Amino acid sequence: MAGIRITHPERVIDEARGLRKIDLVHYFEAVAPWLLPQLQKRPTAVVRAPSGIGGELFFQKHASKLQIPHAAQHEGLDPGHAALMTFESVDAIVGAAQMDAIEFHTWNARVTNIEKPDRLIFDLDPDPALGWDRMIEAAQLTRGLLEALGLRAWCKTSGGKGLHVVVPLARHASWEAAKDFARAVAVHMASTLPDRFSAKMGPKNRTGRIFVDYLRNGRGATSIAAYAPRARPGLGVSVPIRWDELESVTGGAQWTVANLHERLDKLHADPWDGYGEARQRITAAMRKQLD
Repeated sequence: MAGIRITHPERVIDEARGLRKIDLVHYFEAVAPWLLPQLQKRPTAVVRAPSGIGGELFFQKHASKLQIPHAAQHEGLDPGHAALMTFESVDAIVGAAQMDAIEFHTWNARVTNIEKPDRLIFDLDPDPALGWDRMIEAAQLTRGLLEALGLRAWCKTSGGKGLHVVVPLARHASWEAAKDFARAVAVHMASTLPDRFSAKMGPKNRTGRIFVDYLRNGRGATSIAAYAPRARPGLGVSVPIRWDELESVTGGAQWTVANLHERLDKLHADPWDGYGEARQRITAAMRKQLD
Protein backbone atom coordinates (compact mmCIF):
# COMPACT_ATOMS: atom_id res chain seq x y z
CA MET A 1 0.00 0.00 0.00
CA ALA A 2 2.41 2.67 -1.21
CA GLY A 3 4.78 1.54 1.55
CA ILE A 4 2.31 2.45 4.32
CA ARG A 5 1.04 -0.02 6.90
CA ILE A 6 -2.76 0.01 6.91
CA THR A 7 -4.24 -0.75 10.31
CA HIS A 8 -7.69 -2.36 10.60
CA PRO A 9 -7.95 -2.85 6.81
CA GLU A 10 -11.14 -4.92 7.07
CA ARG A 11 -13.03 -2.30 9.11
CA VAL A 12 -16.29 -1.43 7.35
CA ILE A 13 -16.57 2.31 6.70
CA ASP A 14 -19.84 2.24 4.74
CA GLU A 15 -22.41 -0.14 6.20
CA ALA A 16 -24.81 0.52 3.30
CA ARG A 17 -22.43 -0.98 0.72
CA GLY A 18 -20.10 -3.01 2.92
CA LEU A 19 -17.11 -0.95 1.77
CA ARG A 20 -14.01 -1.39 3.91
CA LYS A 21 -11.03 0.77 4.73
CA ILE A 22 -8.88 -1.35 2.42
CA ASP A 23 -11.35 -0.78 -0.43
CA LEU A 24 -10.86 2.96 -0.01
CA VAL A 25 -7.07 2.55 0.01
CA HIS A 26 -7.26 0.55 -3.22
CA TYR A 27 -9.50 3.24 -4.73
CA PHE A 28 -7.00 5.99 -3.92
CA GLU A 29 -4.14 3.98 -5.40
CA ALA A 30 -6.09 3.35 -8.60
CA VAL A 31 -7.42 6.90 -9.02
CA ALA A 32 -4.17 8.65 -8.08
CA PRO A 33 -3.28 9.64 -11.69
CA TRP A 34 -6.59 11.54 -11.84
CA LEU A 35 -6.86 12.78 -8.25
CA LEU A 36 -3.32 14.00 -7.62
CA PRO A 37 -3.36 16.72 -10.35
CA GLN A 38 -6.46 18.13 -8.60
CA LEU A 39 -4.55 18.35 -5.30
CA GLN A 40 -1.16 19.58 -6.52
CA LYS A 41 0.02 22.57 -4.47
CA ARG A 42 -3.53 23.30 -3.27
CA PRO A 43 -4.09 23.71 0.46
CA THR A 44 -6.33 20.76 1.28
CA ALA A 45 -8.63 19.89 4.15
CA VAL A 46 -9.74 16.34 4.84
CA VAL A 47 -12.90 14.86 6.32
CA ARG A 48 -11.97 12.00 8.63
CA ALA A 49 -14.34 9.25 9.73
CA PRO A 50 -12.62 7.20 12.48
CA SER A 51 -15.84 5.26 13.16
CA GLY A 52 -16.98 5.02 9.54
CA ILE A 53 -19.41 7.34 7.81
CA GLY A 54 -22.15 6.51 10.29
CA GLY A 55 -20.10 7.94 13.16
CA GLU A 56 -18.77 11.40 13.97
CA LEU A 57 -16.94 13.13 11.12
CA PHE A 58 -13.99 15.48 11.62
CA PHE A 59 -13.08 18.29 9.22
CA GLN A 60 -9.33 18.85 9.46
CA LYS A 61 -8.08 21.96 7.71
CA HIS A 62 -4.62 22.30 9.21
CA ALA A 63 -1.77 20.04 10.23
CA SER A 64 -2.09 19.08 13.88
CA LYS A 65 -0.60 16.78 16.50
CA LEU A 66 -2.36 13.95 14.67
CA GLN A 67 -0.10 14.06 11.66
CA ILE A 68 -1.10 12.60 8.32
CA PRO A 69 1.83 10.58 6.90
CA HIS A 70 3.56 12.18 3.88
CA ALA A 71 1.27 15.26 3.78
CA ALA A 72 3.37 18.35 3.05
CA GLN A 73 3.09 21.20 5.56
CA HIS A 74 3.12 24.91 4.71
CA GLU A 75 3.67 27.23 7.66
CA GLY A 76 2.60 30.87 7.76
CA LEU A 77 0.09 30.86 4.91
CA ASP A 78 -2.97 30.98 7.17
CA PRO A 79 -2.01 33.46 9.91
CA GLY A 80 -3.03 32.44 13.40
CA HIS A 81 -3.36 28.79 12.47
CA ALA A 82 -1.19 25.71 12.21
CA ALA A 83 0.38 24.78 8.87
CA LEU A 84 -1.79 24.19 5.83
CA MET A 85 -1.49 20.77 4.18
CA THR A 86 -0.99 19.63 0.61
CA PHE A 87 -1.09 16.08 -0.77
CA GLU A 88 1.45 15.63 -3.52
CA SER A 89 1.92 11.85 -3.81
CA VAL A 90 0.26 8.45 -3.69
CA ASP A 91 1.91 7.98 -0.29
CA ALA A 92 0.19 11.13 0.95
CA ILE A 93 -3.35 10.17 -0.12
CA VAL A 94 -2.91 6.60 1.14
CA GLY A 95 -1.50 8.05 4.37
CA ALA A 96 -4.65 10.13 4.65
CA ALA A 97 -6.79 7.01 4.20
CA GLN A 98 -4.77 5.27 6.92
CA MET A 99 -5.75 8.20 9.18
CA ASP A 100 -9.41 7.58 8.26
CA ALA A 101 -9.71 10.45 5.77
CA ILE A 102 -12.32 10.02 3.04
CA GLU A 103 -12.90 13.49 1.56
CA PHE A 104 -10.33 15.97 0.16
CA HIS A 105 -11.43 19.62 -0.02
CA THR A 106 -9.20 22.10 -1.83
CA TRP A 107 -8.71 25.86 -1.81
CA ASN A 108 -9.22 27.89 -4.99
CA ALA A 109 -5.54 28.88 -4.95
CA ARG A 110 -2.17 27.20 -4.71
CA VAL A 111 0.48 27.56 -2.03
CA THR A 112 2.77 29.11 -4.65
CA ASN A 113 0.45 32.16 -4.96
CA ILE A 114 -1.95 31.92 -2.06
CA GLU A 115 -3.51 35.40 -2.42
CA LYS A 116 -4.57 34.97 -6.06
CA PRO A 117 -7.33 32.43 -6.70
CA ASP A 118 -7.06 30.49 -9.96
CA ARG A 119 -10.71 29.44 -10.25
CA LEU A 120 -14.29 30.19 -9.26
CA ILE A 121 -16.68 27.46 -8.15
CA PHE A 122 -20.48 27.68 -8.25
CA ASP A 123 -21.93 24.89 -6.12
CA LEU A 124 -25.50 24.28 -7.27
CA ASP A 125 -27.23 23.03 -4.12
CA PRO A 126 -30.84 21.91 -4.69
CA ASP A 127 -33.93 21.62 -2.55
CA PRO A 128 -33.92 17.81 -2.04
CA ALA A 129 -37.50 17.69 -3.36
CA LEU A 130 -36.46 18.85 -6.84
CA GLY A 131 -36.06 16.43 -9.74
CA TRP A 132 -32.64 15.89 -11.30
CA ASP A 133 -33.84 17.54 -14.52
CA ARG A 134 -33.86 20.83 -12.63
CA MET A 135 -30.19 20.35 -11.72
CA ILE A 136 -29.29 19.76 -15.36
CA GLU A 137 -31.19 22.90 -16.36
CA ALA A 138 -29.51 24.90 -13.58
CA ALA A 139 -26.01 23.92 -14.71
CA GLN A 140 -26.85 24.78 -18.32
CA LEU A 141 -28.27 28.17 -17.32
CA THR A 142 -25.19 28.91 -15.20
CA ARG A 143 -22.93 28.01 -18.10
CA GLY A 144 -25.00 30.18 -20.45
CA LEU A 145 -24.70 33.24 -18.21
CA LEU A 146 -20.96 32.77 -17.76
CA GLU A 147 -20.43 32.37 -21.50
CA ALA A 148 -22.49 35.51 -22.14
CA LEU A 149 -20.06 37.30 -19.83
CA GLY A 150 -17.13 35.85 -21.78
CA LEU A 151 -16.08 33.06 -19.42
CA ARG A 152 -15.73 29.37 -20.28
CA ALA A 153 -16.85 26.96 -17.59
CA TRP A 154 -16.51 23.25 -16.87
CA CYS A 155 -18.81 20.93 -14.92
CA LYS A 156 -18.48 18.13 -12.38
CA THR A 157 -20.78 16.15 -10.14
CA SER A 158 -20.49 16.95 -6.45
CA GLY A 159 -20.50 13.33 -5.30
CA GLY A 160 -23.58 14.29 -3.30
CA LYS A 161 -26.82 15.88 -4.47
CA GLY A 162 -25.62 18.60 -6.83
CA LEU A 163 -23.32 19.86 -9.55
CA HIS A 164 -20.35 22.21 -9.54
CA VAL A 165 -19.69 24.71 -12.33
CA VAL A 166 -16.01 25.65 -12.36
CA VAL A 167 -14.38 28.67 -14.02
CA PRO A 168 -10.58 28.63 -14.33
CA LEU A 169 -8.90 32.02 -13.89
CA ALA A 170 -5.53 33.53 -14.54
CA ARG A 171 -4.07 34.50 -11.17
CA HIS A 172 -4.96 38.19 -11.19
CA ALA A 173 -7.96 38.93 -8.96
CA SER A 174 -7.85 39.21 -5.19
CA TRP A 175 -9.93 36.91 -3.01
CA GLU A 176 -12.30 39.78 -2.30
CA ALA A 177 -12.77 40.60 -5.99
CA ALA A 178 -13.29 36.94 -6.93
CA LYS A 179 -15.88 36.36 -4.22
CA ASP A 180 -17.65 39.63 -5.04
CA PHE A 181 -17.91 38.62 -8.69
CA ALA A 182 -19.19 35.14 -7.80
CA ARG A 183 -21.77 36.70 -5.51
CA ALA A 184 -22.87 39.06 -8.30
CA VAL A 185 -23.38 36.07 -10.62
CA ALA A 186 -25.50 34.28 -7.99
CA VAL A 187 -27.57 37.38 -7.21
CA HIS A 188 -28.14 38.02 -10.93
CA MET A 189 -29.37 34.46 -11.41
CA ALA A 190 -31.66 34.67 -8.39
CA SER A 191 -33.11 38.02 -9.41
CA THR A 192 -33.58 37.01 -13.06
CA LEU A 193 -35.11 33.57 -12.33
CA PRO A 194 -36.39 33.78 -8.74
CA ASP A 195 -38.55 30.69 -9.20
CA ARG A 196 -35.46 28.63 -9.97
CA PHE A 197 -32.56 30.10 -8.02
CA SER A 198 -31.69 31.52 -4.62
CA ALA A 199 -28.56 33.41 -3.64
CA LYS A 200 -29.27 33.03 0.10
CA MET A 201 -28.18 30.00 2.06
CA GLY A 202 -30.47 28.03 4.36
CA PRO A 203 -33.16 25.41 3.64
CA LYS A 204 -36.04 27.89 3.75
CA ASN A 205 -34.42 30.04 1.06
CA ARG A 206 -34.11 27.18 -1.42
CA THR A 207 -37.60 25.68 -1.09
CA GLY A 208 -38.44 24.63 -4.65
CA ARG A 209 -35.23 26.26 -5.83
CA ILE A 210 -31.49 25.76 -6.18
CA PHE A 211 -29.06 27.70 -4.01
CA VAL A 212 -26.21 29.08 -6.10
CA ASP A 213 -23.51 28.74 -3.46
CA TYR A 214 -20.87 31.38 -4.19
CA LEU A 215 -19.45 31.27 -0.66
CA ARG A 216 -16.83 28.71 -1.67
CA ASN A 217 -14.91 31.51 -3.37
CA GLY A 218 -13.64 33.29 -0.27
CA ARG A 219 -10.15 33.00 1.17
CA GLY A 220 -9.86 29.76 3.08
CA ALA A 221 -13.10 28.30 1.72
CA THR A 222 -12.84 24.84 0.21
CA SER A 223 -14.78 22.51 -2.05
CA ILE A 224 -14.62 18.80 -2.74
CA ALA A 225 -11.81 17.91 -5.14
CA ALA A 226 -12.59 16.20 -8.42
CA TYR A 227 -12.20 12.40 -8.10
CA ALA A 228 -12.47 12.60 -4.28
CA PRO A 229 -15.15 10.53 -2.51
CA ARG A 230 -17.81 11.80 -0.11
CA ALA A 231 -18.33 10.43 3.40
CA ARG A 232 -21.93 9.47 2.63
CA PRO A 233 -23.71 6.15 2.05
CA GLY A 234 -22.39 4.66 -1.19
CA LEU A 235 -19.21 6.81 -1.15
CA GLY A 236 -20.21 8.91 -4.15
CA VAL A 237 -17.35 10.62 -6.01
CA SER A 238 -17.09 14.13 -7.47
CA VAL A 239 -16.50 13.50 -11.19
CA PRO A 240 -15.67 15.88 -14.07
CA ILE A 241 -17.97 15.54 -17.08
CA ARG A 242 -18.18 17.03 -20.57
CA TRP A 243 -21.06 19.42 -21.19
CA ASP A 244 -22.41 17.12 -23.88
CA GLU A 245 -22.63 14.34 -21.26
CA LEU A 246 -24.67 16.38 -18.81
CA GLU A 247 -28.12 15.30 -19.95
CA SER A 248 -27.20 11.63 -19.57
CA VAL A 249 -25.97 12.06 -15.98
CA THR A 250 -28.49 10.61 -13.52
CA GLY A 251 -27.38 12.20 -10.24
CA GLY A 252 -24.64 13.90 -8.26
CA ALA A 253 -23.52 10.56 -6.82
CA GLN A 254 -23.89 8.51 -10.02
CA TRP A 255 -20.24 7.47 -9.76
CA THR A 256 -18.88 5.93 -6.57
CA VAL A 257 -15.72 4.41 -5.15
CA ALA A 258 -17.09 1.07 -6.37
CA ASN A 259 -17.92 1.98 -9.99
CA LEU A 260 -15.80 4.98 -11.06
CA HIS A 261 -13.26 2.64 -12.65
CA GLU A 262 -15.90 1.71 -15.25
CA ARG A 263 -16.03 5.34 -16.40
CA LEU A 264 -12.28 5.90 -16.31
CA ASP A 265 -11.61 2.72 -18.30
CA LYS A 266 -13.85 3.99 -21.11
CA LEU A 267 -12.48 7.53 -21.31
CA HIS A 268 -10.55 8.35 -24.46
CA ALA A 269 -9.80 11.94 -23.46
CA ASP A 270 -9.89 14.13 -20.37
CA PRO A 271 -13.50 15.38 -19.99
CA TRP A 272 -12.00 18.70 -18.90
CA ASP A 273 -9.84 19.03 -21.99
CA GLY A 274 -8.74 22.65 -22.36
CA TYR A 275 -9.30 23.56 -18.71
CA GLY A 276 -5.61 23.88 -17.89
CA GLU A 277 -4.97 26.17 -20.87
CA ALA A 278 -7.81 28.60 -20.11
CA ARG A 279 -6.42 31.98 -19.11
CA GLN A 280 -9.44 34.04 -18.16
CA ARG A 281 -9.79 37.29 -16.27
CA ILE A 282 -12.69 38.89 -14.46
CA THR A 283 -13.13 42.33 -15.98
CA ALA A 284 -14.89 45.52 -14.93
CA ALA A 285 -17.12 45.18 -18.00
CA MET A 286 -18.29 41.72 -16.87
CA ARG A 287 -19.02 43.04 -13.39
CA LYS A 288 -20.98 45.95 -14.86
CA GLN A 289 -23.11 43.60 -16.97
CA LEU A 290 -24.22 41.81 -13.82
CA ASP A 291 -25.37 45.07 -12.26
